[in-house]
Amino acid sequence: MVQFIKGDWPVTFGEIEAARKIERFEIRQAGKGFVKIMGDRKPLAEHRQAALEAFEKARIDVREGKFDVVVLDEICVAMDGPEPLLEIAPVLELIRERPAGVHLILTGRNAKKEILEAADLVTEMKEIKHPFQKGIPAQKGIDF
Repeated sequence: MVQFIKGDWPVTFGEIEAARKIERFEIRQAGKGFVKIMGDRKPLAEHRQAALEAFEKARIDVREGKFDVVVLDEICVAMDGPEPLLEIAPVLELIRERPAGVHLILTGRNAKKEILEAADLVTEMKEIKHPFQKGIPAQKGIDF
């Protein structure tokens, strides 16, 4: 799993704790934290560089067939917005060129139409309500 948003924060996320208990499961926290929220003051260029480096490493892993399943966590978020961290074209290329037997899982909100069309399976998980909307920060044991 490559995490495109989470990364250099001083907290441990729940999925990291869970992954430590699973054999043959690797998580790379490659992002620089949430972009332009939660007090983020890093330059957008720093977030973009981290996302690009994460993507290039993931692309190598996929092409070499290093893993049966590769999760690109929050990559749809990284491609979203007026100033995306990643361009869509290389991601579409990766989907099309992946070797047989390598499964790609792309997560995150606001997946682009082209990504949905290129995918074999699309599932939508829709947020209806979230405590963050009321200003309640992430809670230990619930969100991380």
